[in-house]
Amino acid sequence: MSTQLPGDEQPTAQAMWSVRAEVGADEVPTTARPAGYGGRNLVPRSTGGTHGARPVRPATTLHWLRSHRKQAVLLAFVLPAVVYIIIFFAYPLVYGFKMSVEKLGFIAGNGPFIGLHNYKVEISDPVTRTALMNTAIFLVVSVVFQFSIGLGIASYFNRRFFLARFLRSLIIVPWLFPPIASATIFSIMFAGQGGIIDEMLRSLHLISSPIFWFDSSFKAMFVIIIVNIWIGIPFNAVLLYSGLQDIPGDLREAAALDGAGPWERFRYVTLPLLRPVALIVIMLGIIYTVKTFDTVVLLTNGGPDNGSQLMSTWAYNLAFTNFQTGQGAAVGDMLFIFCMIVAFFYIRATRREVVMG
Repeated sequence: MSTQLPGDEQPTAQAMWSVRAEVGADEVPTTARPAGYGGRNLVPRSTGGTHGARPVRPATTLHWLRSHRKQAVLLAFVLPAVVYIIIFFAYPLVYGFKMSVEKLGFIAGNGPFIGLHNYKVEISDPVTRTALMNTAIFLVVSVVFQFSIGLGIASYFNRRFFLARFLRSLIIVPWLFPPIASATIFSIMFAGQGGIIDEMLRSLHLISSPIFWFDSSFKAMFVIIIVNIWIGIPFNAVLLYSGLQDIPGDLREAAALDGAGPWERFRYVTLPLLRPVALIVIMLGIIYTVKTFDTVVLLTNGGPDNGSQLMSTWAYNLAFTNFQTGQGAAVGDMLFIFCMIVAFFYIRATRREVVMG
């Protein structure tokens, strides 16, 4: 049985501290100990330099510490990614915008502030307009053919046939090639003298004399578009194939039982269910195509006479060939703004998909 004070009254906090002075410096009463501990509810005195007993921390404090410890652990995992984004993404973007509103020449650093003058100069520059038009043509044609051919290949491999798994593994090979290797191979294939393309066309009696593919703007643009389509088809095919695999086969079978033909099943069953994946593929294809640089530099270097110049290569030439760093940064920011617009429409479309779902 627990010991009670005279008068059969439970001890208050003030009474406990007074009893502590009577008991001595070695022990203090407390209600935290179970009854029957040495005849009294006592805990050892604090070994510190103070002459008072340290109260027991409530459970809420311990819970607060544990909750903040979890947040600290989560922060420790997120912090490296945040630091990486700030150093390698946020800082270059901010610094690039800073250069675009300054008058800079050969050496990039600090220059006089000129506002939007660099943007006005580049918008009125005929080479910038040519690069903008070429970029639009290059983007539309590349994305349309990459997506269409990739969807056809994905639909073909969505069936079971002999060596299907082995052939699917070969689809990704062109995308794994470095752009430098792909551009070098195609530059040899499209060579005017002894190129594989000319020899094939000549053997089919389609041409009688060699074609010099890089002596006009139209043919140069045709070559870089073909190369970019070839590079991007595997990426589109793999992603679209994964999307087709997630579509239940029972839906297509039910549509076939209802009398729907192959085109009706593809239009009314496959395409609506493939739309979320298709949006991702198109958005990534647009961004990858807009930032195409090394393929164009190695094949045409923007020539002839800036006829195959893209916005990405023109920004490079302005900054590192013409030594107009501020204007090159302005062209680069135009590309960034375009990518942000594409991302905005993608987020809006996916949000609409979520709401409809």
